[in-house]
Amino acid sequence: MKSFYSPRTATAVIIANMVGTGVFTSLGFQLADIQSVFVLMMLWIVGGIASLCGAATYAELGAALPRSGGEYNFLGRIYHPIAGFISGWVSALIGFAAPVAAVALAFGKYSTAALPGDYAPWVGKALACALVIIVTIMHSRNRRSSGRFQYGFTAVKVILILAFCLAAFIFTSDPQPISPMPQEGDWDMLTSSAFGVSLIYVAYAYMGWNAATYISGELENPQRDLPRILISGTGLVMVLYVLLNYVFLYAAPMAAMEGQVEIGYIAAKGIFGDTGGRIAGVMLSLLLISTVSAMTLAGPRALQAIGEDFKALKFLGKVNTDGIPRNAIYFQSAIALIYIVTSSFKAIVVFAGAMLALNSFLAILGVFVLRYREPDLPRPYKTWGYPIVPLVYLAITGFMLAFVVMNEPDKALGGLGIILVGAVFYLVSARLSKT
Repeated sequence: MKSFYSPRTATAVIIANMVGTGVFTSLGFQLADIQSVFVLMMLWIVGGIASLCGAATYAELGAALPRSGGEYNFLGRIYHPIAGFISGWVSALIGFAAPVAAVALAFGKYSTAALPGDYAPWVGKALACALVIIVTIMHSRNRRSSGRFQYGFTAVKVILILAFCLAAFIFTSDPQPISPMPQEGDWDMLTSSAFGVSLIYVAYAYMGWNAATYISGELENPQRDLPRILISGTGLVMVLYVLLNYVFLYAAPMAAMEGQVEIGYIAAKGIFGDTGGRIAGVMLSLLLISTVSAMTLAGPRALQAIGEDFKALKFLGKVNTDGIPRNAIYFQSAIALIYIVTSSFKAIVVFAGAMLALNSFLAILGVFVLRYREPDLPRPYKTWGYPIVPLVYLAITGFMLAFVVMNEPDKALGGLGIILVGAVFYLVSARLSKT
């Protein structure tokens, strides 16, 4: 009898995909250009609103097109198979493998920073690689152990985050005199290039709100369950993000966090002192395990769908006796290991955030295309607030992508290169699959 992932596991996948390295590292990069508490909070609120609008719209797509694979399934069905293939290609090379690497690198940084003594950079990378390998083994076995591993670590993550925030308000000996109310010039800052570029880090932190659509074909009733999974998971994460960033600003001076990656560790030192900070740093590193786990669970399903559709890549579509796409999992994890060894954390964040935002932008736009072209397609769930809700997501995401092109042209050109190579790969794979 075929086993399925439960709605509880799928919700845990969303929460764990989102709550990872982004929220514990992004603030340091944002503080380089923004020093207003109100504007910083608005970054996370705007990002959360965009994600909720995206989740509500994806719920319609996922219920109407309930195959696993996420944007690979949506874009290929709505536009053309080449659009789906390129989306899957982006997911394979950047969308999941790169964030897995970034989260694992943050895990290594938190682990070495929290332990006494000084460690060479390679130690953190070695810990990152070990984490990826262990999680890969756990998710390549069967759905039962995979689901339990994911749900267990996600539950621990949420509990520890709430405990961390509560401790900040109780134990911080020297809280910062911050106010979330707007100051002079703050409203102008909301339309500045600094705000637009900083949204990239927020988009990266919220990345993963669509994760359940990658395993929708492995849910027993995706048409019924996907809408509440997507919306409830994203809403909970938005609350956690706003709360966490306020706690960071409350517990530690902005100057101490500016340009730093280990924001959670710095804030923990402000709450607990040096010794308690090290203990909290270890706890924060443990939180990242569920994020690596969730991305390792969800991402390979796009590769699996590609393998099922293209004979030349059929090795990616092979599954074990419990339906686990083991080869696709190994392939994604191998790419993640390459990123860990060769890339820096910041480069991965900006590049991956922009490429995934483009992917979801096209998918959300596809709701309008699909409603126009196939008005009679069964839709068990329709986007609440249509067309305003998807338009809000498109506006916020388009604003962010425009500033990436203007301020990070090298990243934009790199993304274009990945897309062009994916198009060539599609043409070759399609031709080989016909022979």
